Parts: sequence; structure tokens; C-alpha cells
Amino acid sequence: MLTYFGSSTGKKFLMAISGVALFAFIIGHLLGNLQIFLGPEELNRYSAFLHNTGELLWGARIGLLAMVVLHIWTATVLTLENRAARPIAYASKEYIRASYASRTMHWSGLIVAAYIVYHLMHFTFHSVHPEYSHFMDSQGRHDVYRMVVSSFQVPAIAITYIIANLLLGMHLSHGLYSAFQSMGFLKEEVRPCWRTLSNVIGYGIFIAYAAIPLSVLLGIVK
Repeated sequence: MLTYFGSSTGKKFLMAISGVALFAFIIGHLLGNLQIFLGPEELNRYSAFLHNTGELLWGARIGLLAMVVLHIWTATVLTLENRAARPIAYASKEYIRASYASRTMHWSGLIVAAYIVYHLMHFTFHSVHPEYSHFMDSQGRHDVYRMVVSSFQVPAIAITYIIANLLLGMHLSHGLYSAFQSMGFLKEEVRPCWRTLSNVIGYGIFIAYAAIPLSVLLGIVK
């Protein structure tokens, strides 16, 4: 096992597994966030339910942190190994089949990682934009709905989230395809279909996430 996971193939498998786990969280997180369109009662009740899970919530957070660290570590090690295998770069490159998302995976991944830190400091730890974190609703619960709306009414914050989610969508559009390829699930005849599906899922997630700050900016969600 140690020999396998120490190889390039093993590291790609670990990166794929951690990526799929993070993708599952992204979907669940998105479904929770979209409750903002149902109104403050639904979103605040959902938020209160999550926080009342106590140890289960922290267990999930620690597991997600482990997946993030594993994903970044394997991506970094594989990149360094690839560069070591070719210390002299190509004089010029011709990109025939590689998409823009695949060529910028490392940059989009790093920016998304920085965005996750900012997002946690904003909505979880309230150390960024604390002026929007103290709202309480009529039932004495943390008014997440008002916090989100008040934050995204600031154009700079909303645009930051929209751009970050665009990069997330780009990262997923290629990452989903690569993950299943690394795990050996893709036969040659289904690769074109899965590549198209990965693009649809990746950019569909971007549209869904971006709809929240955009709706606030446009005054649809108040």
C-alpha cells in the first residue's frame, strides 16, 4: 500500500478520491445555501440545525480539512515531480486538446484555496466583515439570511464571490473528468461524454453559487 501510494499513480488516485469527497461537500453546501431563495425562516432554521449537531459538525469539518490538505499535498507533489522529470521547459507549446481549465488547474486551485479561507473567515469565524455577523432573528437564532444579504449588497464582496466561484467551476469542469480517469472508471468510448458532462456540472455549479450574490446585487433577494 505504501509503495502504491508513494508512486505517481497512487498519488493521482489519492488526489482523485479527495477531490470527489470535496465535490460531494460542494453539492451539499450548495443545496443548503440555495435555501436563501426560500426566505429567512428556511435558511436560518437550516443553519441552526447544522450548529446544533455539535460534535458531528466538527467531525465533518475536520474530515473536510483533511481532504483539502490531502488534495493540495498530492497536487503539489505531482507538479514538482513532473517538473523534475522535465527540468528544461518546452521552447513553445501547442495546445490541441487541453482546455483552458486544464491548463490553469494549479492557479485556479490555489485561488480557490485562498477563497475558502476567506469564506470561512467571513461566514464561519466572523473575523472578516464582522459588522454583518451579529444579527439575530425573532426566534433568537443567528440571522444568517440577513448576514448573507447585507454582505452581498456590498458590490466588492459580491463580485469577489462570483469570480471565485467561476474559478471553482473551471476547476471542477476539468477535475471531475480527471478524477474518474485517475480511478480507472472511464473507458475510451465514454470519455467524450464524461468530458462534456464534467463541463456542464462544473459550470452549472458556478451558475448556481453565483446566483446568490447576483440576486442580492440585483435586488431580487432582499
